[in-house]
Amino acid sequence: MFDFTEKVVLVTGATGSLGSAVAEAFHAAGARLLLGDRSVERLEERYGGDPRVVLQSVDLLNPEQVEAIIYAGVQHFGKIDVLANTVGGFRASRVQDMSLDDWDFMMDLNVRTAFIVSRAAVLQMSAQGFGKIVHVAARNALQGSARVSAYTASKSGVIRLVESLSAEVKDANINVNCVLPGTIDTAKNRDERPNADYSKWVPPAAIADVILFLASDAARAIHGAAVPVYGRS
Repeated sequence: MFDFTEKVVLVTGATGSLGSAVAEAFHAAGARLLLGDRSVERLEERYGGDPRVVLQSVDLLNPEQVEAIIYAGVQHFGKIDVLANTVGGFRASRVQDMSLDDWDFMMDLNVRTAFIVSRAAVLQMSAQGFGKIVHVAARNALQGSARVSAYTASKSGVIRLVESLSAEVKDANINVNCVLPGTIDTAKNRDERPNADYSKWVPPAAIADVILFLASDAARAIHGAAVPVYGRS
């Protein structure tokens, strides 16, 4: 569907259900990959020895480690064409029951990580004069609902970050966008909702297809968008 031959793609959260699907999709499209996660052991089983793939442990809450993975990609491949950031997570709690630690955890995991990796990527892409950044927000970011205040607020922050960063860098030939998945069809979600109709959920591979589109030349005129990817949920 897409040809990313000679493109260098950084995928963060590459061991997760979505991140692994995104990595596989870019790999199948011919990309050279820089794959990062807290632990790369599972990635070594899949990609170890592949000359098109560089693996590196990274904590996106650590700015020095984020700068190091960007540097590693540039040293090995000479550039970073695409950042596909899939790092994020979910916790549910009523506001009255939520601790500050729980609130901060959601803000750190979902929006602070997006800021830190965006800042590092944009510095490199600005120097190159081109780049694509795609983040993962969520359908819940569009409207608050019970028990997910921290999650919806943090994912809303991702959208606002995307919009603001896009306005800053679009004239530098850098596209910044995000996707808004509905309920993702993962093993964890199935375990938590055993009676749900999984056929209505969106498969990780379908979200990956949209991310590849936003990272492709076909999306060159799209800036600051939040693209819904709901399946039939």
